[in-house]
Amino acid sequence: MYLPRSLISHLYQHLFRSHHPLSPQVLIFVALEPDALCACRILTTLLKYDFIGHKIQPIAGYDDLTRAGETMVSPMKTQNGGSGGVVICLGVGGLVDMSSVLGLEDEGDGTDAAGGVEVWLIDARRPWNLGNVFGGDPRAVPGVTNGLGRSGPPEVVKGEIQATYNPGQGGIIVYDDGDIEEELAEERDAYCALSAMGDIEDDYVSGESDEDENIMESIEIDQHNGRKRKSWSDGGDEGSDSENPRPRQRRRTSSDISISSSPRGRSARRDTSVGRGFSASPSTGEPVQLSAMVQAQQPSERALRRQFHKERRKYNAVLYKYYSLGASYSEPISSILYSLAEDLGREGNDLLWQAIVGVSSLELYGRSMAGVGISTALDSGGSAGWGGERGERIRQVLRDEVRRLNPPDPNDPTKDISRGEASGVIPTTAKSPTDHSIRISPEPRFLLIRHWSLYESMLHSPYLGSRLHIWSEQGRKRLHKLLAKMGVSLSQCKQNYTHMDMDLKRGLRQRLLTYAPLYGLDGLVPPPPSASRGLEGWGFVRSWGWKSCLSAMDVGVIVGAILEVGKSGIPHVPDTGRQSWDNLNGTNKPATADEDGKLQSSEWVSRFWEAYDALDNIEALKQALPTAQHLHRAILRTGTSIIEKRQIRHLKAFRMAVVKEGPDVGLFTHPAALTKLALWVGEAIAEQERDRNGMVGKGGKPTPLVMAGLNEARGVYIVVGTGGGGGVIDFAARARRKARLEEKAKAREARETEREKKRQEKEERRQEADVQDDDEEDDDDDDDESSDEDDEATDDPGYGRNRFGNAFQEVIDETNARVRIDSFEHCVVEVKKEDLSGFLESLSMKAVVG
Repeated sequence: MYLPRSLISHLYQHLFRSHHPLSPQVLIFVALEPDALCACRILTTLLKYDFIGHKIQPIAGYDDLTRAGETMVSPMKTQNGGSGGVVICLGVGGLVDMSSVLGLEDEGDGTDAAGGVEVWLIDARRPWNLGNVFGGDPRAVPGVTNGLGRSGPPEVVKGEIQATYNPGQGGIIVYDDGDIEEELAEERDAYCALSAMGDIEDDYVSGESDEDENIMESIEIDQHNGRKRKSWSDGGDEGSDSENPRPRQRRRTSSDISISSSPRGRSARRDTSVGRGFSASPSTGEPVQLSAMVQAQQPSERALRRQFHKERRKYNAVLYKYYSLGASYSEPISSILYSLAEDLGREGNDLLWQAIVGVSSLELYGRSMAGVGISTALDSGGSAGWGGERGERIRQVLRDEVRRLNPPDPNDPTKDISRGEASGVIPTTAKSPTDHSIRISPEPRFLLIRHWSLYESMLHSPYLGSRLHIWSEQGRKRLHKLLAKMGVSLSQCKQNYTHMDMDLKRGLRQRLLTYAPLYGLDGLVPPPPSASRGLEGWGFVRSWGWKSCLSAMDVGVIVGAILEVGKSGIPHVPDTGRQSWDNLNGTNKPATADEDGKLQSSEWVSRFWEAYDALDNIEALKQALPTAQHLHRAILRTGTSIIEKRQIRHLKAFRMAVVKEGPDVGLFTHPAALTKLALWVGEAIAEQERDRNGMVGKGGKPTPLVMAGLNEARGVYIVVGTGGGGGVIDFAARARRKARLEEKAKAREARETEREKKRQEKEERRQEADVQDDDEEDDDDDDDESSDEDDEATDDPGYGRNRFGNAFQEVIDETNARVRIDSFEHCVVEVKKEDLSGFLESLSMKAVVG
């Protein structure tokens, strides 16, 4: 089921009204990422305000989620002696069938499958698992269907929760950010139709084509085995699936996608007849003749079955197309939770700041509406263009909230000068010892500028570094020339930014606007405010009195570094497994430590609590600053080494680089840190291609990049695939193309009307003279149609999306490579050290970008 955006507070208000001291605690599953962390902060603030008991459980991956389902969710079910309750998933499980992962699926014994457990699913990753969106209702029972969609409670219509819905009965409920209602109408009809159809238990119709048989085999591929996620011990043996079960992933190609993922899947199949939904009665308008002729007019069982399979294949194709589009990101979950707080009337500066940090953090990890990848549409300055038109709308709403909740003091004579909006100066201090306000600031695309020197901040900026080729000596000279033209000496710019000359800091933004375009750095700083674009690309800054002043991007960088590296800056590598020995075949062989990643996951969970506390503690954030600086120094060193040593190989479908040696290799055993390195290298490659060929990659799209990092302690490679689709979908340009197509359609219709009039006139004169039709007028239409096809090619929903998750799954299904998919990130896998070459060879033959 899914909750429309207009009813965003419906479930929470029921929870507040029904909660009492003896109610079970609300269980919160949180992914280990800054956006989910900020959303968790917002949610727990609301729960504390309403005195609702809750428990936070960090989730490192699918294995952790499965264990949490067995140890924490299962005891809550009424069948197991529990009293039900609410489980809230933040950034967790949007791509898999949560009913099966958490043990809430129908066992076929007629009991309530959910056991009173209600799961709220809030996730920004796409595509959704449609079983969560349109299924997940434990009260839906088999009954009479009305064409599309099965019967169910009147509060739920085709998966959509109505205002009359009474929560507390259990099931999976997805929070809709607007995409489901606007974009998934066709998938909704197909899912409901497949749920109503069920399966035919007997053999397939004799005489059907081999192609149809193959389709039906693919439909049932996921029904009886769990090959969607392999463990190290699989080794190609499917029998090990029962010992190490994995949740099914999002790529489903069959009716099992919809039917078996629904809680009523098994019971529905037993009660479904072959001819459901298809009328077998003859037409009443025909005259009644012999009974044999009437019987002959009735469809045979074979024809009904053919029609049934045809309809089912059509609906399966709709779902397969949706799952094959590739991955993308929608509205950040911190923004959704702030909307919930706003709907409840609980908005404030603290919650607003958490939402701003969560939204800003997506850019650091390359998460956009085209999946994980570099962006080529950020030349407007600052964060302008990130996430397309929708992303800018979200940031504009946040700017309006900042102005509303942080009005200027009318008694302050310098209120206009002190505001960054008026002066254009980057704020570095608070206005008073009690100032905890949020301000809008023209943030340049430097890294930690308030806590580093100007030179170091520019040197470690991924945007500036890639465009100046900072990894080479020539690139460093370009940076020095830029500073010289701006009138900033090296001695000045190597001081801490807060200690620089005030005149230099006041004029820095204007100098950057003047001289940065000479070096192709048009997007280095956001443009001045304008009536048409407003403050597009401007960032956010918050003060904590005289203690500190941080931008939202600074906080995102620091919190991310805590999650990826830890406060110490040196990842702890457990060495316990090296003490055990394998004496098989008479040889002593050291066993690899932590093969299943449990020790690593527990270490990541401990970092979660450090980051969670730091979000609300300015001193903890300041103490973690060296960790963030250490991580980004390592990214610059490692990226420079990869490019200088020419360690990037160009395969058929993507470029590839491997990090397996060097002083910083241990830092990149975390997928998020490796993703940052891959984005840095990918942006550098894109700029090299632009300088060499005059354009980026092929057709203006950067070449996808696969980065592998060695985890020697576990004997595996962490593999990350970053897409080359540009990272941004320009919805404004898409709207302009749509308007242009509509204008062309109107013009074509007018021409067709005019042509019809001419044909009628020619027909009248045909008796007097033999006039041939003039076909030259049709040439214009052909040109228009060809241009329309070009425009529609980029309107494909999957255009430019990151498809590495689909490609990884295809390689796993086709090869015996020992691969472990445990990350919630679609483009991250773990591959055994010995199997990496074969895995990449097979991957190079797949389509990795939509």
